[in-house]
Amino acid sequence: MKDFYEQFKTYRDDFINDLQALLKIPSVLTEFNPEKAHPFGYGIQEALEYMLNIANRDGFKTKNVDNYAGHIEFGEGEEILGILCHLDVVPPGDGWKFPPFSATIDDGRIYARGALDDKGPTMVAYYALKMLVDLNVKFNKRVRIILGTDEESGWRGLNYYLNKEAMPDIGFAPDASFPLIYGEKGILNGTFSGKCDNNGLYHLAFGERTNVVPDKAVATIDAKHKSSYLSFLKKSNYKGEVKELAAERIQIVAYGKNAHAMEPDDGLNAGFIILTFLNEHLDNDFVKFACKYLTFDSRMKKTGVNYRNDIMGELTCNVGIGKYENEQFSLILNYRYPINTDIKKMTEVLTEKAQEFGFNYQIKSDSKPHYVDPESDLVKTLHQAYIKYTNDHKTPLLTIGGGTYARGCKNAVAFGPEFPNKEALIHQPNEYAELEDLYKACAIYCEAIYNLIK
Repeated sequence: MKDFYEQFKTYRDDFINDLQALLKIPSVLTEFNPEKAHPFGYGIQEALEYMLNIANRDGFKTKNVDNYAGHIEFGEGEEILGILCHLDVVPPGDGWKFPPFSATIDDGRIYARGALDDKGPTMVAYYALKMLVDLNVKFNKRVRIILGTDEESGWRGLNYYLNKEAMPDIGFAPDASFPLIYGEKGILNGTFSGKCDNNGLYHLAFGERTNVVPDKAVATIDAKHKSSYLSFLKKSNYKGEVKELAAERIQIVAYGKNAHAMEPDDGLNAGFIILTFLNEHLDNDFVKFACKYLTFDSRMKKTGVNYRNDIMGELTCNVGIGKYENEQFSLILNYRYPINTDIKKMTEVLTEKAQEFGFNYQIKSDSKPHYVDPESDLVKTLHQAYIKYTNDHKTPLLTIGGGTYARGCKNAVAFGPEFPNKEALIHQPNEYAELEDLYKACAIYCEAIYNLIK
């Protein structure tokens, strides 16, 4: 049996060069416009073209599916092994030690937005496939590296792709953790909205994406609250500032901490900081509602919809986007819910809570939980590849609150690239990947593909 870790050593310099070039592309969604040739904007388009171009350079078959997605293919046979990747990244945010698209290498780490989610793993998967081809391994299946473009903000890229191309028979998404993710919680976006008198709140805004804990919030209020807000920040040990405005008004700012929505408690929602202060000083029904049922309650215990399941754990909720303007508000919530959650009952309860204040609640989107039998051949094959290069027999297989492209296929799981007990900085400032971990992940992916294509 080949030692793919040793084999990969001769590829490392080329791998780093290709990876840095990809990470330097700011592939953040700027707009979605299906009428344009580049529906997700130029950054994402550049990243897609870059990956297809290096695959063409190396002699692979490639396909660009109307600039919504693409794939890199090698092999023969009826069955398709899909490796489900994505090239878009969340906005970088503030607080980076190196520029977020510089792909700086420092002390064995490569720093960039996308280093782990998911451009780094995409390049790792590509080199795993490339190495097997260079070794003249016989492929009894077609392997497709599917390049998604919209994973962080709606899945329009992958959904479009799967409407045009065949769904893989088996697959994995290199977009989570080792040893393997066999279950993913459902992902539901819901919105509270309504209208109420401002009573001293003229504007409030926080959050850019529902799947990221907001790290900044701003609100416009009367200037008489300036000293109270500064005292509140000091007493509560929160970070923020006050900016003077015209007409005896001020803008108050709060700074929290980004985190992935699958575990909001890893971050600090800046919107909650401001809402808590406002609730102590203003008589605004929107603020009252948010503080009564939503703030600092990632498990939704205040509303009584705190579902849990022995396999997938607890329901979590991230209040990802909040806006109040012209006496109207909206709050967009991102739930990660386990199997057996009663979504109908949950919706009824949340609707009742909103109606207490004369507000509305509605579901915007719902991606059901994903589950693959942990005793399946796919799971066992991937797990053995991980064990071979880590000798880790103890770390259990996982379920997560995150959502990966694996849920887009019936028989696919999330598989790496993060190793157990590593610092998790996905969706946070200073996202990085340890180069040695990427090298080891490449060997694991080689091993997995090699055994799956026999």
